[in-house]
Amino acid sequence: MKTLVLTLDLIGTFVFALSGATAGARRRLDIFGVLVLSFVAANSGGIVRDVLIGATPPAAISDWRYLAVSMLAGVAIFFWYPVIQRMHNAVLWFDAAGLALFCVAGAQKALVFGLEPIMAALLGMLTGIGGGVARDVLLSNVPAVFRSDIYAVAALAGASVVVIGDALQLPTTPTALAGAALCFGLRLAAIRYGWHLPTARTPEVDENDGAGNQER
Repeated sequence: MKTLVLTLDLIGTFVFALSGATAGARRRLDIFGVLVLSFVAANSGGIVRDVLIGATPPAAISDWRYLAVSMLAGVAIFFWYPVIQRMHNAVLWFDAAGLALFCVAGAQKALVFGLEPIMAALLGMLTGIGGGVARDVLLSNVPAVFRSDIYAVAALAGASVVVIGDALQLPTTPTALAGAALCFGLRLAAIRYGWHLPTARTPEVDENDGAGNQER
């Protein structure tokens, strides 16, 4: 399982790094900014996961492969961004793939370290959403997980498949692939069909009010 976790972690790191670098290139950041975003988006969730389960120092800063994979993705996007730009919703595709891989890898690593099933699923979700939150915060965007879509729910569903499969003693690799596929499919379906969680009903605000707090 440790080999599978490492493989999924590195693939997820590369894909999430593509997401972060593409978002940075769209905002016309220089190469340093693009590389920073690629590393932050790819490794924030994994660092938080490793700190919480006591796997210190975190793999992202103790294993050179995580940095190398992140920089490779960042450089590729920086120099070939015009090609990537022609892809419709490239950031969303990369983000969905990274989310799927990380929620699975996070849940599996939590199980390796002996966490209870529910906490392992929650940690898998946190691993998946951490990079996207850090990327959006650095770009001054409201993180996708806080908006009215099923970003976190998709990650939790994928991680739950891994946890349930472990409890039933099912083969590890097929279970991981099933969890990743479920998360990826839910995320893309939510984007395609506009699925979202309920939002709070608040009074409408007058857009012409400069203070932003004048009710109609």
